[in-house]
Amino acid sequence: MTRWLVDGMNVIGSRPDGWWRNRQRAVVNLVDLLDAWASEVGEPVTVVFDGDRPPELGDAERAVEVCFAGRGRSADDEIARRVAPDPGPGSLLVVTSDAELARRVEAGGARVLGAGAFRRRLDTVPSGASPPRRGPTPGSPTERSSGGVEPQAPPERGDPNPTPGR
Repeated sequence: MTRWLVDGMNVIGSRPDGWWRNRQRAVVNLVDLLDAWASEVGEPVTVVFDGDRPPELGDAERAVEVCFAGRGRSADDEIARRVAPDPGPGSLLVVTSDAELARRVEAGGARVLGAGAFRRRLDTVPSGASPPRRGPTPGSPTERSSGGVEPQAPPERGDPNPTPGR
């Protein structure tokens, strides 16, 4: 079984969707998405963020463990601190695109997956599996689209003039 250890801000920062306009909302949205994903995959997931817990995150019970490094402390150091003494580091998969953190955790025996690749995995969570969202990040493409729904490509259509024998 894989145990996931996620650098939260790296995953948030892997998609330029306007998250920087409301960092606390971005944290809450990622936690909601990770919660749905963790429930779906059935593997332990821990997400670590820099700084302090935003009040709007609340204390709800979740399938994902949510940790904050604390004021003036980095998530990178907290993640490395968790990997170092782990008795089974080979089952740890650290999600980060930070080269220095990747080097540190790989030296401790953990594996690494880039934040962008992981974010694409999160995109596969069925929309019905996601807990209620608290709204898009202000200024994100979702917020700017009409009706609050992501624009979708039109359905594929067959060739209006099919050629026999093709």
